[in-house]
Amino acid sequence: QVQLVESGGGLVRPGGSLKLSCTASGFTLASYPVGWFRQAPGKEREGIGCITRRTDNTYYRESVEGRFTISRDTVKNTVYLLMNDLKPEDTGVYVCATACQEEFADYWGQGTQVTVSS
Repeated sequence: QVQLVESGGGLVRPGGSLKLSCTASGFTLASYPVGWFRQAPGKEREGIGCITRRTDNTYYRESVEGRFTISRDTVKNTVYLLMNDLKPEDTGVYVCATACQEEFADYWGQGTQVTVSS
């Protein structure tokens, strides 16, 4: 069965950290670029960043640059999103997909909730 599954979300205080995982089954994730997206309450989904295939170059939206890091573990068929210095505005449902741009993604995960609150 082909699927992407995110995990690692939760409730964290401002300034805290979380590491999200995006694990693929039924296909080789390393064959795809992987994007992370988030949707905050009442807002449209936005791209957070992505990791390219082959070269594993990473790109981030400006608001998370320097705080978030995307990495890939090909053995575990997983892409990670390490989030440091979290802010309340980082709250949302985080979703991974097999593209850096939404319109090109073949597969999407179901999302994991991240809540940053004191």
